[in-house]
Amino acid sequence: MTSTAPREPTSGERPPRDVGGAAGVTPITPHRGERLRWVSLGVLCVTLLIVSLDNTILNVALPTIVRDMHASSSQLQWIVDAYVVVFAGLLLVLGSLGDRFGRKTVFIAGLAVFAASSAASAFSTTPDRLILTRALMGIGSAAIMPSTLSILTNLFTDAADRAKAIGIWSGATGLGVAVGPVAGGWLLAHYWWGSVFLINVPIALVGLIVGMFILPPSRNRESRRPDPIGALLSTAGMALLLWGIIDAPERSWSSPLVMGALAGGAVLLVAFVEFERRSSHPMLQIALFEKARFSAAMGAMALVIFALMGALFVLTQWLQFSLGYSALQTGLRIAPIAAILLVAAPLSMLITRFVGTKPVIFAGMTTIAIGLLLLSRLSVHATFGDALPGFLLIGSGTGLALAPCTDSVMGTLPLGEAGVGAATNSAALQMGAALGVAILGSLLNTRYEGRLVPPLSHYAVPKDILQLILGSLGGALAVAQHVGGSLGRELAGFAREAFTSGLDLSMLVAAAVVLGGALIALLLVPNRARD
Repeated sequence: MTSTAPREPTSGERPPRDVGGAAGVTPITPHRGERLRWVSLGVLCVTLLIVSLDNTILNVALPTIVRDMHASSSQLQWIVDAYVVVFAGLLLVLGSLGDRFGRKTVFIAGLAVFAASSAASAFSTTPDRLILTRALMGIGSAAIMPSTLSILTNLFTDAADRAKAIGIWSGATGLGVAVGPVAGGWLLAHYWWGSVFLINVPIALVGLIVGMFILPPSRNRESRRPDPIGALLSTAGMALLLWGIIDAPERSWSSPLVMGALAGGAVLLVAFVEFERRSSHPMLQIALFEKARFSAAMGAMALVIFALMGALFVLTQWLQFSLGYSALQTGLRIAPIAAILLVAAPLSMLITRFVGTKPVIFAGMTTIAIGLLLLSRLSVHATFGDALPGFLLIGSGTGLALAPCTDSVMGTLPLGEAGVGAATNSAALQMGAALGVAILGSLLNTRYEGRLVPPLSHYAVPKDILQLILGSLGGALAVAQHVGGSLGRELAGFAREAFTSGLDLSMLVAAAVVLGGALIALLLVPNRARD
């Protein structure tokens, strides 16, 4: 089967629906009716919502996990990133399995795994066990997310309808990410921390049952066989790279173990690219990245999620530890990001029809960078009102950029490659998220420890207490409360100043990265499909 994408329509032209099916593609038949297509989209978006929501619903529970499980900052990052690393590493192979054996089949299986591992996460009793069950949740999510986008692409073959559907799909993705802290805060206000996982179970089961009867079957009869070596190389490379970044503040960047992990991860990822380039059945089509519309849009999308997820990881801790908000209060203060993102994502596709893809993506990423710059100026005396403009700019910028990036990626591909294309798109999202949490969290922790060690050196602090103080702001504040008096207040002040300095650094770096990505997108992303 040729991998050449079908000709994109010129302005005002609507291409015929693929009722006969591309070569080797099991088509979505036209008799399903317009209403049923949109009902199917609703099922896909609701299940996608819980997968996206799970990226951030845990953030507001992190302080509770610190208190209940005595988890360190490094363990907190792995509780978040274990899910994302496995998710990103298996997306491509599960996307290709969907093309081969049926996207609906893989989607249903993913929901079953996601429900079971969510229940196991809810009743974990140690940080290590929670990290393991979160990794299992990543397997389920890796089956669900690309299936939703590939089924959508086969349901909506008309370019205008596909753009509208992808706008809704992108809104669901962004809404899940941004509304997670609100949902998590409400659950923590009424139930124990495990409820942030247990809520997934009934939604996943309903999606599984309804999807079995509503969703149409589709697959690529000429798809390539699975690529387990590629999956192993990509997953292992990403895991080593993230482990090195996350553990560097605790072990130091010059640690042989950290440097070895970073070098090993880089070597494995380079080996993955070379293996895929030479393989007769690659799960990642390297040739696709030669198309500017595909590669530049995907890179821009990864940077958008890098900024959003990294910022949410840092800011939810700032709201709870520095400003003293409860989990629910924190979630409600994150809600403006969700609200404005929900409006901006579908609206961005309408704007794109008039001005083109390039200016919308550039405007969205620039808006995010400005929001991050505002947040990098927060002081230890800052209030939520000082941070709100930055929150609103990040939400609106993410909504503007996400949908046109996704449409550019999926519009480049033939229908037969929808599963692998959707998986590649989702892998970019998840790798951006994982690196955002790892890099911004690492910058925060490195600056926090660096600023806190000098003043603590004047006191005879026991080693185990020192580790607790340096491990996280929550640990330092717990020690300060236990000590009490002027010494406790002094320790709390030092810790808050060190944390705020780390927050400012991480937001400044994120702003620079996103702004650089915006300039690259302005140069490389074609403005129209025919460009």
